[in-house]
Amino acid sequence: MSKPESPLPSLNVVTNVEKLDAGLLGQSHYRTKLPLWRYTPRQRLIPLVRWETPHLAAIQESVRSPALDTYFSITANLGTHTFFLVVLPILFWSGYTNLGRGMVHVLASGVFFSGFLKDMWCLPRPLSPPLHRINMSHSAGLEYGFPSTHSTNAMSVAVYALFMLHTPDSSVSSAVKIGLEVVSCCYTVSIVFGRLYCGMHGFFDVLVGSALGALLSIVQCLYGDSFDRFIHTGSFKAPAIVILIILVLVRIHPEPADNCPCFDDSVAFAGVMIGIELGTWHFGRSGRAWNEPVLATVPFDLEALGWPRTIARIVIGVLMVFAWREVMKPALLKSLPPVFRVIEMLGLSLPRRFFVQASEYQQVPNQKDDNVIPAVSEIPSLLTSFRHPRRSRSVSVGPQSEADAYETLAYRDKRRRQTKSEMAVATPRIDEKSNAEENAPGYFGISTSHRASSRHSTVGLPTPAPSNLDLYKSMTEPEQVLYTPLTPGTGSGSSSRRPSSERRQDEREEREMFSKLEKPRVRYDVEVITKLIVYTGIGWIAIEGAAIMFETMGLGLETQPG
Repeated sequence: MSKPESPLPSLNVVTNVEKLDAGLLGQSHYRTKLPLWRYTPRQRLIPLVRWETPHLAAIQESVRSPALDTYFSITANLGTHTFFLVVLPILFWSGYTNLGRGMVHVLASGVFFSGFLKDMWCLPRPLSPPLHRINMSHSAGLEYGFPSTHSTNAMSVAVYALFMLHTPDSSVSSAVKIGLEVVSCCYTVSIVFGRLYCGMHGFFDVLVGSALGALLSIVQCLYGDSFDRFIHTGSFKAPAIVILIILVLVRIHPEPADNCPCFDDSVAFAGVMIGIELGTWHFGRSGRAWNEPVLATVPFDLEALGWPRTIARIVIGVLMVFAWREVMKPALLKSLPPVFRVIEMLGLSLPRRFFVQASEYQQVPNQKDDNVIPAVSEIPSLLTSFRHPRRSRSVSVGPQSEADAYETLAYRDKRRRQTKSEMAVATPRIDEKSNAEENAPGYFGISTSHRASSRHSTVGLPTPAPSNLDLYKSMTEPEQVLYTPLTPGTGSGSSSRRPSSERRQDEREEREMFSKLEKPRVRYDVEVITKLIVYTGIGWIAIEGAAIMFETMGLGLETQPG
């Protein structure tokens, strides 16, 4: 007998489009999904996103080239979670334990709290068109825009690295120090400006993201040593308190209005933080760790080991990380659903929106779902993307996420209300009605008709050539920003007075727009615990697991440096 197919939740946005009137959907979506204390500030910030867009488009148009497309799409990978989760363990295995711990603290906190704010306010990215979105990640466009996690990561790394270079016990020479300072600054500028260039974020996104990263690094610089002493010198109560706080933060992570994957990244780095603190506490008491230069240091001495053994340690350690994920993730996804069904029967489950509960499926299907640590089978394609970046990067125009689509609909609703208000002042003649349509405020809130401006221009005066900014501000055709044509004299507030044919046309075009979006994958309740366990294990491997393997394979050191 064949197994019955697992019932899946209805995550198709088109269903919601059909239930609500087409003219009301964009306006009401976030008002109905968010509490007032989150909806109100969001509505106050939306005009800023709209104001930024033409300026960003003008900058992109004026400086864009194929070489810069490739450069910024590649350097964006240096600010991703995957890059840091592969590179950070190498710091621990190479004797830079203090630097590694500090980097984990600022990066894990940055990813978590930037994701927290993204799901809190649900602000869209700057709209496309007029912007072109250039990236090598298929999941980045599904997230909200504010704040920029790339900018948070880049700024936190740069600030903390500069702090470590200028500590009294830094042994780096002046020439090397200057070189590293230049590299840190170039790295930060490339990541932050690259988010603007690639059309993925606005000025407000990167400014707040950078400020968040700098703030987290300053906290680490001021209190990092005290925090480490609290973990190392105390009983198990110390890491238990930290773990409890992290789990509470995961639980209170805001529910987004759309199916945004920000929560997944926050959970992953929360797990890394838990693994680092557990591993540090236990490894420092195991007798295998060195106490110099800091407590719980993985034994390392380049002169004693030599380059071949050092490289072998790094390769083995990275393979351990991928092997752990490759084995534990499918095992947990297979074994946890029955446990979750029992918990659900007891009424103890804590469901999250957009996550299917265990009672609604039989098993979790295989799907490409991890944008933090890729599966082993995905590594060849990942390497190919770096060898051929021009073929791997994508340039997209148009809404990519539900947030983009709802902002498009919200603006259409705004245009209709503005046009209705203008036409209510007086009953226009036919030619005035045509002028009202052409002069309707565009996406950026200004009059935007080239034809209208040419008719009303003073005869005999030269017309200056418009700048890039003027061109983007003067985009009037609805198709350039919207997918639904503007109907003068109508508004979403009185949709019942619009002809049924117009409402049906709106619905068809909205369904078409949503059908073109990249659909977020179906997510299951067991994935939250699975991510916590898998990434807790990765943190533990970085601190203790790899050190045990090095010692077992004869790649470790036993003598404490004197």
